Amino acid sequence: MAIDAAMRDREGMWFGWCGKVAEAPGELQVIGSDALTYVLTEVHPRDFHEYYHGFANRVLWPVLHYRVDLAAFSQNDLDGYCRVNEFFAERLGTLLRPDDIVWVHDYHLILLALALRRRGHRNRIGFFLHTPLPPPDLLTALPGHESLFGEALAEFDLIGFQTDNDALNYARYLTSIVGAATRDGRDYRLGDRQFRIGVFPVGVDPGGVQRLAVEAWESPFAQDYRASLSGKIAMISIDRLDYSKGIINHCDGYERFLEKYPVWHGKAMFLQIAPQSRSEIPEYAEIDAAVSARVGHVNGRFGTVDWVPLRYVNRNHRRPEIAALLRMGRVGVVTPLRDGMNLVAKEFVAAQDPDDPGVLVLSRFAGAARELTAALLVNPYDRDCMADAMNRALIMPLDERQARHAEMLAVLEANHIRFWGQSFIEALTRPGPTLNWLTERIAVR
Repeated sequence: MAIDAAMRDREGMWFGWCGKVAEAPGELQVIGSDALTYVLTEVHPRDFHEYYHGFANRVLWPVLHYRVDLAAFSQNDLDGYCRVNEFFAERLGTLLRPDDIVWVHDYHLILLALALRRRGHRNRIGFFLHTPLPPPDLLTALPGHESLFGEALAEFDLIGFQTDNDALNYARYLTSIVGAATRDGRDYRLGDRQFRIGVFPVGVDPGGVQRLAVEAWESPFAQDYRASLSGKIAMISIDRLDYSKGIINHCDGYERFLEKYPVWHGKAMFLQIAPQSRSEIPEYAEIDAAVSARVGHVNGRFGTVDWVPLRYVNRNHRRPEIAALLRMGRVGVVTPLRDGMNLVAKEFVAAQDPDDPGVLVLSRFAGAARELTAALLVNPYDRDCMADAMNRALIMPLDERQARHAEMLAVLEANHIRFWGQSFIEALTRPGPTLNWLTERIAVR
């Protein structure tokens, strides 16, 4: 979604996987869309399994989210990751012109610039990491970390991160682990390679989200949901079903809220939407079972014949439906254990009625917490902290809710999604130092 918004009104080519596997990947599929062309490729089944289900999501994803204990390293999976990056470089390389700018996204393609350089391409190539970047002590737990986060990333001309904390972690890794040299903490040299790092927090289109929410307000879906509340106050959390999202933690926090504040029994209702993802990976099957068990526990303990305190929906919804649900939430609960940014938090703020806004309860460990400081910031590992924040959100006076919402909405406008792509590409293409990510943040404080 963020990349799609960044490419809007730009000429370019979107190169990537088509979503299908094939024993013998066929010709590239070219789909024209005004100024933007989509070029898609199939991937060999074994390569995809080892690359995506294996190294990308059973090694890189947990390590980048500070969960080294969940990383399941396999040399076969690493080999598959390398093969797919080489395969993408080979196919993309046939399309590149010398003056093309290449913008690579996320941990799936860390090796792509290195593979392109080996094929003789000298284009300006940028990389953006959508996930967090942990401190050096955790990165070094990954076998062969130097080849990925040192040698391979150094082949990009610009490496972008969501927050200054992520950039600082990488700066420490570069200087203390792989021996990169820097004069200013922005421009680095490693061997014969020179590259830069910068901070480019992903935003949303707040006006677009609000329009979508207003338009969906009177839809049959929204009307049915409001009727189902029977006057109860709605608390809402929308997450992908992932162990990094803290779903178990805020279920625990909600249970503690019901223990400490029984006045809300029968008056408040928590809606948890968590569509399944990566269900072929064992850790995701485990979190699915754990969430279902925790929901059943809370409802069995506190529910009555006419009140289900915690509703759990395990499927996707269309964007207008999500926007309407967010607008109806008196409390938005976003408590990842670690997240690069978390756009649901921003969309919750954008979807609210400014005259009667809901309150955002936000994990300190989400990248969005660096910008949305007027939210109620919580530690998702602290049940009492979350319970107290939920209660505070429900009893917060209207004038305080309006003031907090106005402050956060101003930040969203200042960090509009259209500025994200523009600022990254400008930093990638202009000569001289990139953004001073310590002092020239895009966000307005």
